[in-house]
Parts: sequence; C-alpha cells; structure tokens
Amino acid sequence: MDQNQGILAVDAAGLRKSFGAVRAVEGVDLRVRPGEIVAFLGPNGAGKTTTIDMLLGLSDPDEGAVRIFGESPRAAIAHGLVSAVLQTGGLLKDLTVRETLALTASLFADTRPLDEVLQRAGIAEIANRRVGLCSGGQQQRLRFAMALLSDPGLLILDEPTTGMDVEGRRAFWSAIRADAARGRTVLFATHYLDEADEYADRIVLMTRGGIVADGTTSEIKNLVSGRIVRATLPQADPAALAALPAVDDVEFAGDRVTIHTKDSDAVVRHLLTSTPAHDVEVTAQNLESVFLALTSEGASA
Repeated sequence: MDQNQGILAVDAAGLRKSFGAVRAVEGVDLRVRPGEIVAFLGPNGAGKTTTIDMLLGLSDPDEGAVRIFGESPRAAIAHGLVSAVLQTGGLLKDLTVRETLALTASLFADTRPLDEVLQRAGIAEIANRRVGLCSGGQQQRLRFAMALLSDPGLLILDEPTTGMDVEGRRAFWSAIRADAARGRTVLFATHYLDEADEYADRIVLMTRGGIVADGTTSEIKNLVSGRIVRATLPQADPAALAALPAVDDVEFAGDRVTIHTKDSDAVVRHLLTSTPAHDVEVTAQNLESVFLALTSEGASA
C-alpha cells in the first residue's frame, strides 16, 4: 500500500451515466485521499451502485473520468490496487473457505499468505468449512478475505452487511476497522446509517444522481439546524403543534409525538405548560434526520 502515498486513492471528475432516458449519475465529483474511510450514502436509486460500478471499471461513464491511484480502474484492479466486497455472487458452495481463497489467489501473481487473510477476516476457525454451510455473515467475511489477498490500497464495499444479524454486522466491521487501521483506504455504501455514523471518517451523500453533502459526520449533522423534541402526549392536537413557531415537522406514533424544531425551548415550554405532555426529551439532529432532510423530494440537489 505504501507505493500509493501522495496519489489520490479515488479521483473521479464529472461522472455522468444514463440508461436510456434514466439519468443515473449526473456530474459526480469524488476525491478520496489514501487512508480515509468514506461512507457512501443515499436512498435507493440515488446512483451509488452505478457510481461504484464506474469506480471499479464494471461500467464506463458516458462523460467524465475515473483514476484509481493514478491509473484507470481496470489497470488498478489488474495491479491489485483495488478490491471490492459486493453483496452477492463470486462464491462456489461446494468448495471450502480455504479452497475458495486458494483458487482466488491463483489469479494473482503475488498475494498475502492465506492464513494471514483468514485471520484478518476473522474466519480462520472455519477455514475447512464448505462455503454452502457458512452463514451469510461468514460468506461476507470470506468475500472480505478474498479482497485482501492482493493487499489492495483501496477496498470498496457495496452494502457489505445486508442480511446480517446485529452480531454478524459487528464482527464484520470489527475486522474492517482493524484492517483500515493499517492504512488501507475504505469506501463503503450502506443503508445502515449507524454504520456510517460509527465507522466513517467522512460521509458522502447522494440523491437523484448527484452529491448533495460531503464532510465529516459532525459537519453533515450541522447542515440541518434545530433539535428534535419527543414527548408522550395522548390525544395531541396535530394542527396546534404544527402551528407553533419554528416547528418544521410533527410525527405521531401512538401517544408519542416527535417534533422537529428550530426553537426547542419554546416547544418544550408549550408542552409542559399548555398540555399534559410528559417524558419530554430534547436531542440534537441525528444522521437519520439529516439524511431524510437532504434526500427528500423537496431538498435542492
């Protein structure tokens, strides 16, 4: 990985991609420095997977250019500079975990030792298990081990923990974070916002084919002002709450009300003095509320 220091891990400029009349990606610029852990977020149809396909050379942009460590995506892959962990595919159910890695290693001129990548992916204890008998989480960690074989400078993960249970997700990210601590660059797309919040140095948010936000988790959260007030309020009056000054949105779930506001003091004062509300909580904006605000139909791209 050290041979790539000083060169951008990802340098994508002006990417555009259409499928017939559908414009999947419109003018995406993305630059990732070596050693960064970047979360790639966006709702379904935002253009994340199409962008990742172009970064991996699986699809050519209609306009724009991609360089991975200064090389074209296909050249970077051929030289072992980039690997990917995708959601599905790439596994033969009748082979063992070790046999799968050995077969993958035979495709490269030089790879890391099998025992090393088994250990780093957290699957050394199931090396002799047939892939078809592995859980979904174990199969994803096997894909991670396969990606580590060439010792890539850039690791791209596309929804890597889809279908995993909580324990499987935690174990997978523990392995990823330990490996990233060695200086590897990681770019991952996920629909689990808690993963982005906990593991990313930087968040890139896409919607409708373009990037609408790019920064650290705290910077992204600061893009949406205000606080969230939650309270238990039986028989609440939706119109009265929505009419309060600086209230942006009111949501109901049974007797529980959630109010997004730029003046939490005024809202809390009203709830406690003019209504029978109790169990009142005030919190800062979280990544989910920012995500919804920036990707809603009314948000400007």
